[in-house]
Amino acid sequence: MKIKAIFFDIDDTLYDSSQQAKRARKNAIKSMIEAGLDISEDEGVQAINRIVVRLGSNYEYHFDELVKEFGYEGNPRIIAAGIVAYHRTKTTYLVPLHDTIPTLLELKSKGHKIGIITDGRAVKQWEKIIQLGLQHFFDVVVISEQIGKEKPDKEMFENAVKEIGCMAGEAVMVGDRVDKDIAGANAAGMTTVRLLNGKYAGKKPENKLEEPDYVIHCLGEILRILPGI
Repeated sequence: MKIKAIFFDIDDTLYDSSQQAKRARKNAIKSMIEAGLDISEDEGVQAINRIVVRLGSNYEYHFDELVKEFGYEGNPRIIAAGIVAYHRTKTTYLVPLHDTIPTLLELKSKGHKIGIITDGRAVKQWEKIIQLGLQHFFDVVVISEQIGKEKPDKEMFENAVKEIGCMAGEAVMVGDRVDKDIAGANAAGMTTVRLLNGKYAGKKPENKLEEPDYVIHCLGEILRILPGI
């Protein structure tokens, strides 16, 4: 079938979220140390990584938990220093991958519809899309919070395909995670493309559903590997 629609994940697909998070946490710890937190940088980075894993990325008080862990509970200056440095760094590194915009422009120029399928809070994910300057590219944006399903539930992908107006066999999913993006899209009957980028680049497929149809190292490669594009 001719490809009519291409869907993308956001994190580590349209921009380098792994690098962004790594640098933001490191700069936050540096700023907290300058504000009086008497620990090493490595101790702080390891602690904040543990806290994020334990409480989730959408938890709002990671730095409160950090100062509590090191006996500085109730020190607003140290907490604020971390928050400010973290958000400044996140904004600095919230930029599209070098070939994101050229690839999207080329797809649009060829008449393809393009969309996003992503997990997360709706406002937070839209904030990323808008700050990346990509909000006008997408015909459909499907976010887990709004439909009550998360990847790899195939219903997310089926809803996206239906909303954009094509059949699953006419749609492509591009993402970095085999356990989320690839498995879910394969289950829905879409063509799957894995982008080797970010912290999950080394993860190998564990079953047939996690096997992508194509593997790419940069977004621009989809313009030459996919039939019908």
